Amino acid sequence: MSKRATEIANEIRRLERELRQEIQHIRINSFEIRENTIRFKDDVLARHRQQMLSVFNYLRQAKLKHVISLPFIWLCLLPAIFMDLVVSLYQAICFPLYGIPKVRRRDHVIFDRHHLRYLNIIEKLNCLFCSYFNGVISFVREVAARTEQYWCPIKHAAQLKNIHSRYHTFAEYGDSDQYRERLPEIRRDFSDINDQTPR
Repeated sequence: MSKRATEIANEIRRLERELRQEIQHIRINSFEIRENTIRFKDDVLARHRQQMLSVFNYLRQAKLKHVISLPFIWLCLLPAIFMDLVVSLYQAICFPLYGIPKVRRRDHVIFDRHHLRYLNIIEKLNCLFCSYFNGVISFVREVAARTEQYWCPIKHAAQLKNIHSRYHTFAEYGDSDQYRERLPEIRRDFSDINDQTPR
């Protein structure tokens, strides 16, 4: 990677850390996390309770297209569970063999929306599904990114719409000298992960 590209990648990671800190600062104004429990300020909690839509009103307002699509949405849960299990097993066995730091699943699969008092039980179930499904996708993507860094750390010729967290370490497309010379180093270069403080 060119020096300028490396500088940009480092700046992006710095800005992402700064953004997480700013989001955390905003959160502090309405709630705090204590002993793995989320505690809202009393006035916020009272407002949440007032804004909850009863299950009856929620179902009464449901659109037909949402009801029809529901089984197809929830059907996606089965392959997500299977993928979660297979990728977790793969990582547990293979990452120690390769010397790749494991992805902390709890950094990706997060269940906390059930604390929101303005959601009824159906909304909470929907949020549970989305939290799990998107969390698994995020977890799997990070496992795949670290795997790709180990086995095939070469950038694509075409520009990707979204790049994963490890792409910045990859060798340039078509640069065979860089690939052969740097492959052992790239495979071990997880220093930015090891230096991250848990979120």
